[in-house]
Amino acid sequence: MSGGVYKMAEIVGTSPDSFADAVKEGVKRAGKTLRNLGWFEVVDQRGLIKDGKVAEFQVTIKVGFKLDEA
Repeated sequence: MSGGVYKMAEIVGTSPDSFADAVKEGVKRAGKTLRNLGWFEVVDQRGLIKDGKVAEFQVTIKVGFKLDEA
């Protein structure tokens, strides 16, 4: 990071396939609303179990972005 003001938003991404895909889905969706995304941090990982099998991977991530100049 160099100069400027940054903000972080916490979101949850999900995927039926993997934790990595859940992160990618979360970042992809955040990019539709937030500008200037620069990094992410995985805060938590968990999953959903249905009928004794892993049904969904869930990750809480913080995405960081630079605020627009005033």
